[in-house]
Amino acid sequence: MTKRKSDERIRRDIVEELAWDSRVGRADIHVAVQDGVATLTGVVDAYAKKHAAQEAAHQVAGVTDVANEVEVKRIETRAWTDAEIAREVRHALEWDVMVPDRQIQTTVSDGWVTLDGTVERLREREDAEGAVRPLAGVLGVLNRITVSPGRIDPGEVSQLIESVLARRAHREANSIDVRVRDSVVTLSGQVRSWPEKQAILGAVGHARGIVAVDDRMRVDPEA
Repeated sequence: MTKRKSDERIRRDIVEELAWDSRVGRADIHVAVQDGVATLTGVVDAYAKKHAAQEAAHQVAGVTDVANEVEVKRIETRAWTDAEIAREVRHALEWDVMVPDRQIQTTVSDGWVTLDGTVERLREREDAEGAVRPLAGVLGVLNRITVSPGRIDPGEVSQLIESVLARRAHREANSIDVRVRDSVVTLSGQVRSWPEKQAILGAVGHARGIVAVDDRMRVDPEA
């Protein structure tokens, strides 16, 4: 049986992961871990760095959940106006071939970007936010894009998850329970790692008609 890592060991590993991740750079981020739950605090100068720190922490073995309390404060020498950010947001959406840009409207206020509109897949909703997140001057993103509802077959969703785990994790999806109600998919059970969890969520996000995913899956390396 694999011995579980101590919280202190997990904390040190997260600190090392943050130092290694070039997206985070030398950001002033502090890490605390209790019962496998990592809490990130500190200040960064870009929303993309806050998100990158969260992703980096999730990559560390032993981490079950991350509480991202990092603040984003504009400390750039270049002061971006909301009008400039709005133009860059529109360009980013137009240039991303994975984003149905004509179906998305944006609002920028004090560096915060709000996305509105309707798309056909959850993946498109997430891709739109991903296109905007790294832009200079953006302090945060409020994603209010909705997904067109449709009829969902729980069996098809289960098969999607099964095929993803077969390709990436070399195991069956028996531990993942899939429930569907009003175009919302609820996933519960245990996965072995954060990448495995993200692979499952990514697969479900490509399915047409799913308006939201209630993710109740827990990360357990011994699952």
